[in-house]
Amino acid sequence: MTDVRLDEDLQASVPEIALALSRAGVTGVQKAVRIRRGDAETVMAAVIDCTVDLAADQKGVHMSRFPELFEEAIELVVEREGMLVEALSEQIASRVVERQGALRAEVWIRAQWPVHRRTPVTGLRTQEMVTLCGIAAASEAGTRRAVGVEVNGINACPCAQGLVRGRASERLLEAGFDGADVDRILELVPLATHNQRGRQTLFVGTEHDLDAEVLVDVAERSMSAPIYDLLKRPDELYVVEHAHLQPRFVEDSVRHALRDALEALPQLDDDDFLLSKQVNFETIHTHDVVAERFGTVGELRGELETGTASPRQTTLADWLAA
Repeated sequence: MTDVRLDEDLQASVPEIALALSRAGVTGVQKAVRIRRGDAETVMAAVIDCTVDLAADQKGVHMSRFPELFEEAIELVVEREGMLVEALSEQIASRVVERQGALRAEVWIRAQWPVHRRTPVTGLRTQEMVTLCGIAAASEAGTRRAVGVEVNGINACPCAQGLVRGRASERLLEAGFDGADVDRILELVPLATHNQRGRQTLFVGTEHDLDAEVLVDVAERSMSAPIYDLLKRPDELYVVEHAHLQPRFVEDSVRHALRDALEALPQLDDDDFLLSKQVNFETIHTHDVVAERFGTVGELRGELETGTASPRQTTLADWLAA
């Protein structure tokens, strides 16, 4: 039997095939973290992904060091005050670059964040869970970080509603109503359509400290109506009517989220970053639908001001790597 040298650093040896890897690391590491948002601190269950680039002459990364570095960063937060989730991501990424000897590291943290609010009509207290995301990339040149939220809502389909409106108009005219009365009736009565539960993802890349509740509000307003775990009948009526009076395509939600984010966050610099992604889970189709837009704040502001498409749409990967 060949003796195995436990002190031999196999990860630092030369691989059989000399190819650099874009990323190598660990995913799905579950930790409890203490996160600060505004004046409040909350312990959250978080999932951490961390990867580094890998040179062509290095066989592998030290996988066991990743959880060790996570623990060090989390312990530092526990001993001191809670951190913004994007700041914790940034700290972990910087430590990984230093300890792994990597040229670049990227960290994603996804935490389940409880948001307390009241139902729209009866005012009952309810707790809703949203996903809070912190993203950071670090290299010897510096770091970049982004914060984001994933929020559920409801979208009412404008296309099907238009078909229902046309058929309802025909039936009302056949029943003897004149055209003016038909138009008035159809303006007053919410018209049927098929509903889609939607998920809005909104990322903001910036050095400014942001209140994630502002992002949650923008993400929810991008859809036809918010949804709640707890609803009494008056609340249910409000949500259904509100959604059907404000039908939106998946593309509409992305555009509303980006425009409203720029209005809600005027402090953003032109080289900061925005991303909106909307997924609608279909009810009358076997597929789902998706729309997405990303770019620097300057690119997006320019389009909104001039109505002319930006010649460039900066991706999240490009922005983090800049």
